[in-house]
Amino acid sequence: MSNTSTKLSNLKQVPLVPFSEVEKVDEMSLSLEEHRASFANRRFLALPLAGALVWFFIGASAPFISEYAKVMSVWLGTGCIFYLGLLFSRFTGENFISQSKQKNPFDLLFLSAIGMSLLVFGIAMPVAQIDHTTIPFTVGILAGLMWMVLSWIIQHWVGYAHAIMRTVGIVIAWYSFPEQRFESISAVIVISYVVSIIALEMRFRQLNKSA
Repeated sequence: MSNTSTKLSNLKQVPLVPFSEVEKVDEMSLSLEEHRASFANRRFLALPLAGALVWFFIGASAPFISEYAKVMSVWLGTGCIFYLGLLFSRFTGENFISQSKQKNPFDLLFLSAIGMSLLVFGIAMPVAQIDHTTIPFTVGILAGLMWMVLSWIIQHWVGYAHAIMRTVGIVIAWYSFPEQRFESISAVIVISYVVSIIALEMRFRQLNKSA
């Protein structure tokens, strides 16, 4: 009887670990490569879809609106891409704001890449005061830089191809269509997105098939 009571008293002394702490231990137990593999297994469609839609409307509306409205469409439109991506993520299965989503250090790395691209917008603003038609040129290129980081993380060519195709295409459009820069540059960006979306979806399906 005394042995039983001793065992019970010992059980009472075992500290309870909060569930949040258990999650932290589980996350910390994963290696960096496992975190990377987990990140790479995502679909990555929400933000490209949002970007393609926004730039499509920027280009499609350009022939019918004033120069001031064209400028504002780029600033406001690109500012909405992330939030539109949040909405789309609910339908693509990515669900960026899910509470049950496991924390991943590569999320922070990619967000840092997005932040880096946004900071470089500081170059675009003063240049735009000299020539407002530079806005789709500078914003279009700078916003595409984050794709390079994505490609490195997921170890796939799509991000490199997107950034290079987008940049080269924008430069060509800038010189080739001086009177339709908003329209032509938007078209280049949309085409880059479409190619990337197809490649990302094919990659995602291939991953699921091999799994």
